[in-house]
Amino acid sequence: MNTWKRVGELGQSLWYDNIGRSFMTGGGLQEMVADLGLKGVTSNPSIFEKSISNGKEYDDDIRALIDAGKTVGEIYEKLTTDDVRLAADILYDTYVATRGEDGYVSIEVDPTMAHNTEETIREAKHLWQIVDRPNVMIKIPGTPMGLAAIRKTISEGINVNVTLLFGIENYTNVAHAYIDGLRDRVKAGGDISGIRSVASFFLSRVDTNVDKLLTSKEKKYHDLLGKAANANAKLAYERFKEIFYGKDFEDIRNAGGHVQRCLWASVSTKNPAYSDVLYIEPLIGSETVTTVPDDTLKAFADHGVAADTLSSGLDDAHRTINQLRSIGIDTEKVAEELQIDGVQKFEEAFHKLLGILEAKRKQVAEAVA
Repeated sequence: MNTWKRVGELGQSLWYDNIGRSFMTGGGLQEMVADLGLKGVTSNPSIFEKSISNGKEYDDDIRALIDAGKTVGEIYEKLTTDDVRLAADILYDTYVATRGEDGYVSIEVDPTMAHNTEETIREAKHLWQIVDRPNVMIKIPGTPMGLAAIRKTISEGINVNVTLLFGIENYTNVAHAYIDGLRDRVKAGGDISGIRSVASFFLSRVDTNVDKLLTSKEKKYHDLLGKAANANAKLAYERFKEIFYGKDFEDIRNAGGHVQRCLWASVSTKNPAYSDVLYIEPLIGSETVTTVPDDTLKAFADHGVAADTLSSGLDDAHRTINQLRSIGIDTEKVAEELQIDGVQKFEEAFHKLLGILEAKRKQVAEAVA
């Protein structure tokens, strides 16, 4: 059996960490759904920047929007929401077949709003309305200011993909923001049975930063290299079970609420010395999602081993994090730094794409003149 379909049988959903117009119009997305059991798509400003700036597949649309007098911000919104809507339509059958558990496409709020609660809420509502598909998730960074935005958007019936999570404490706060949002909606008399959310935990970047700190330590600690990210993820999953299968979620479960699944992101191995399926094989388990780019997708399909591994090795995971702390490496501090850096990288990609669109707008204007 196809290894990715076996992962699906073990309770983990495969989502694709990429989006592009020709990928959908050319049948690529449909093929992955049929051949691999793909159940979702994620996007972010960096992905859109690469898709739109490379090649010419968007040029006709960009030119038409420029001719219509649209600003670069309006052009960006139109191109990205059109792609998300197209992907959502292709995945709608999956959404129906899984009774709303999968079939989602994620689109991120303007990353420059990540530290402003009210602007994030406004942008999330706006994207939800203009995409106008039930199988869309609005991505909101899990920053301190994002927590209130997550709670509010959930309370208004909007599906949310909480992104840029790196630490257990941050994840815990995000999970409770989700639960509080559902509880607010129940108190207001609203239905929560159709609301879904995932908490996106980023992996490879954790190892990249922790490994840098480890190389400055004594050689005897180097056996911890490449272990922090997976240990962190296993502890997040342990916390997920404590929260969503404990008393704190009982009233929401009885009211028809669904758990907020952990989603493993940034799973492409950065260190060539490590296995190219390092962030896939040890983290397969029920009620989770993994979103993968092309290289990891192909690597696991070629030589990955599908087994229920997520709940095993918890003692080792705790030991790894405790050992790191004992030598002065605080994974929660690393997580805070990575989140700040992650928001900044998305902002840079966003501004870079706007710059490219502005250049195209000027070219068209000069050609007309």
